[in-house]
Amino acid sequence: MIYAQILAGGKGTRMGHVKMPKQFLTLADKPILIHTVEKFVLESRFAAILIVCPADWLSHTKEIVHRYIHDDRVKVVTGGAERNETLMQGINYLQTHYDLTDDDVVITHDAVRPFITQRIIADNITAALQYPAVDTVVPAIDTIVQGATESVTTIPVRESMYQGQTPQSFNIQALIKAYDKLTTDQKATLSDSCKICLLAGETVHLVRGENFNFKITTPYDLKVATALVETRE
Repeated sequence: MIYAQILAGGKGTRMGHVKMPKQFLTLADKPILIHTVEKFVLESRFAAILIVCPADWLSHTKEIVHRYIHDDRVKVVTGGAERNETLMQGINYLQTHYDLTDDDVVITHDAVRPFITQRIIADNITAALQYPAVDTVVPAIDTIVQGATESVTTIPVRESMYQGQTPQSFNIQALIKAYDKLTTDQKATLSDSCKICLLAGETVHLVRGENFNFKITTPYDLKVATALVETRE
């Protein structure tokens, strides 16, 4: 079976002084989260679409989902304190409520990347059915500079550099085994879900994203997203 998990657990601290997490802010005429979920509802192969959100916002999430989304596959689940804990909370829900097999996969996506396309979703599904882990990326346009404090330590070759996006997709059993292998110290270094599999020695396959599949993180991003929605409409 194929499952989707929309990660909506962030607090949105880089958005500035706003009254709610960024995934609930309005983009055009509805919450950013809803724009994202609508793209996943269009994919008929998903057996369930989980929205994993902060415990304090569980009721609010259920309310807006009930208002805008009419699909029984969509479930609202409580997330964790940080990204990968939220991811694993969703996996725990799938283990509890569905009869998972060794072939089942999950397509995970940031709630605040509302411009995902059906092509990107389909490519992730195809790759996840073949590989244990999949990352969506775009080639780096600018030169990447690695530094420490105020000095450059290295400049990697740009042609081998990519910018990570989501979805990040996994064979569910491979993800569980990889996460269980990690030490407490390794889990503390996780800044990215695919790193779970990398640290466990798994191969991570690449899928091409799109530059417009960006993450709404700052007030500037929200202005750009608003302009993009208005242009498309």
